[in-house]
Amino acid sequence: MDCSTKKELYADFIEVYRSLILNEHNAIGVMANTTALIKETFDFFWIGFYIVDSGELVLGPFQGSTACFRIKKGRGVCGTAWDQGKTLVVDDVTTFPGHIACNALSRSEIVVPVTHKGTVTAVLDIDSDRLSAFDEVDRQGLEEAMRIMAETIYPPTT
Repeated sequence: MDCSTKKELYADFIEVYRSLILNEHNAIGVMANTTALIKETFDFFWIGFYIVDSGELVLGPFQGSTACFRIKKGRGVCGTAWDQGKTLVVDDVTTFPGHIACNALSRSEIVVPVTHKGTVTAVLDIDSDRLSAFDEVDRQGLEEAMRIMAETIYPPTT
């Protein structure tokens, strides 16, 4: 897929996503529909959330095969993205130090933190069964989606 087509796909996705979760504050429900819409739109191999709970990441809503239940801070791609508070794009997961192989078919990965008031509350984890499946367009589109999600599930208090 060329870059302009992918950008257009993300633009359409963001428009649909915004209307899908509008005014819904239930985090688990929003995460569940987020993974479903990402799967329907992009057909990635595995899409899921890990939620920060009692000092570790705990499996949340996902689309795909079974997954790891808990991930420690700084461990694997998800734990590292949580620890660093930034999106990580990994072209070949076998080269990532400490990669957690929940599924041997996973080849590349993008992990996007969800933040509230400067604190990571969850991470969106997407795996591909192809090497180098994610790029800057994916990073920008998914970061925008997670910003929208955080604004929706953590509405400003007045």
